[in-house]
Amino acid sequence: MAFQTLPKGGEGGDRPWWLVALVVIGLGIAIVIAVNDLYSQVFTIVAQGLFTTIFVTLVGFVLATALGLGIALLGMSDHVALRQTARFYIEVIRGVPILVLLFYIAFVGAPAIVGLYNLVISPLTAAGLAEPMLVRDFSLMWRAIIALMIGYSAFIAEIFRAGIQSVDKGQIEAAKSLGLNRYQRFRLVVLPQAVRVIFPPLSNDFVAMVKDSSLVSVLGVADITQMGKVYASGSFRFFETYSIVAYVYLILTIGLSLMLRALEKRMRQHGKAG
Repeated sequence: MAFQTLPKGGEGGDRPWWLVALVVIGLGIAIVIAVNDLYSQVFTIVAQGLFTTIFVTLVGFVLATALGLGIALLGMSDHVALRQTARFYIEVIRGVPILVLLFYIAFVGAPAIVGLYNLVISPLTAAGLAEPMLVRDFSLMWRAIIALMIGYSAFIAEIFRAGIQSVDKGQIEAAKSLGLNRYQRFRLVVLPQAVRVIFPPLSNDFVAMVKDSSLVSVLGVADITQMGKVYASGSFRFFETYSIVAYVYLILTIGLSLMLRALEKRMRQHGKAG
């Protein structure tokens, strides 16, 4: 059977007509929002939650990446107890849905953290030098960020593990022969090469967290979804409201995906040139 050779270009050699279609549809919706008072009002209200969505996503992802890297390094430790602890953490967290984890951190973890904090500062409280913390003082937004951090850290740890283990062991041995210590080998030899493997799945997780950040609305955090939910419940304009909510998320996720894909392509070209 003969197969036709696909021309060079986008995915599978095809031109990105899907992107052209999305841009045309997006511009059409933007025109509707600009000329229609109802859609304009909905967009204005929903956009008020944009900063919260971006803040929760960025902070949650940075913390999840740092924690995930730490868990990955523990999982590759020479000590069996550390490796087993890391594996236990990864398997447990990956098995719990993000929404369940969000509720657990918000209504179980947060009171426990507050109780531990009050226990630590109890000598200062007794001396009148500090005030005990109340559970309501623990921001719901930060409870949501901690839940996203923990939930995503397990998946990111596996991404880091796979990326680090993809580096040729011969290069690590060569670095050892040059007298580099473990930290220097990781920073100068392993990490620069592992980043090329790590970046694509890590960027996918970043885009996924933008969408999963909408779960914080169940705690009443004023993100895009929550602002839409509040407006729709009061106006009963469910179609218009959730159409705009979906439109805003699509702008965020598709725009972010395109930027990350371009960055990935540049990194790949730089790697080939090097």
